[in-house]
Parts: sequence; C-alpha cells; structure tokens
Amino acid sequence: MNFNSHTDRVVATAVALVNALTEGERRGRPYTPPDAPARAAAAEDALRGISRRPEIRERDLDGLAAVARDLRAVFEAVAAGDVDAAARQVNRLLEETSARPRLERHDGEPWHVHFHGTAGTLAAEWAAPCATGLAVVLGSELHDRLGVCTAPHCDRVYVDTSRNGTRRFCSTACQNRVKTAAFRARAQS
Repeated sequence: MNFNSHTDRVVATAVALVNALTEGERRGRPYTPPDAPARAAAAEDALRGISRRPEIRERDLDGLAAVARDLRAVFEAVAAGDVDAAARQVNRLLEETSARPRLERHDGEPWHVHFHGTAGTLAAEWAAPCATGLAVVLGSELHDRLGVCTAPHCDRVYVDTSRNGTRRFCSTACQNRVKTAAFRARAQS
C-alpha cells in the first residue's frame, strides 16, 4: 500500500501513537502506558516518523493520550467491519481539529499536502494529520488495511502495507506466538 509517502508516514504515526499511549494488551501481556518521563519518550518516538525532533512536554501528554484513544476507535471500528462508524469518528476528529490542507516542501521532497489543525495544543496539531491520513485510507478501496491484532491477549493496531493485504497481527512476535501455540496444540493431539 502506498498512498503517498507523507500519508503513509502519517498513518504509521497514528498506529505508533495508539500503540504507545493506549491501555490494553500487548503480545500476551497487559499493557499500561508508561509514566510521564517514559510516556513522553514513547510519544516522541511515535511522532518521530514525521517530525525529526518532536518536543513533548508533560502538559501535552494527556492530550496526546486522548487523541490516541480517539484514533484507536477508528481501527477498532474497521476491525469490527463497521467502516461507517470509523468514518464518523474520523469526520469528528477532522471537524474538531479544523484540519486544513497546505502544500509544503521540505527535506528535498517535492511539494506534497500536509494537514494542520488549529494551533494551540500539540495534541490538536497531531490529531489533524493523523485523522486526515486515516480519512485517505478509509476513502479508498484499501480501508480494510487498518486492523487490530488478532493474536490472543493483544489489541495493538496496525496498518497492513503488504502487497497481498493479508496481515492479521501487529508484529512478527504476535504472529510467531500464535503459530507456536498452534504447533504445540497439533503436537499434543
């Protein structure tokens, strides 16, 4: 899947934010986002896909976590087969952030569209491009490329960039965990 390089990076950033900042399960274990200093580092890592040096302050963390929860709802709706609910959630985010297009050129790249939210909070500035990237995906025939890991005890999200679009797991670790469990079950039979 390749919408364009910027959209791909924005959607990957949405995935990284959701996986870093939302509670749930990861690779067979409960997952709780880390406390403030480590949570800021996790958020910076997630945003690094688009911004070289994101500076996240402690006051930004709750807003980014709220954005991550809102973005998670999009992935969960698609995974449940409810693209209409996913689209409503993306439209709500686009409206709340007043996402607006702007042509930009940087880092030796050609002109491309960026979407910015209303200035004010770091969370709103990141919610707008993430919601717009997800809108591009949902508005295409590839909307089913958004998903939630199907491994037991894992609810991390992913975007399937494979050629054949058959990804079901957030990571190779989860895929291997499921395959190993299936192998062991067959061996015991």
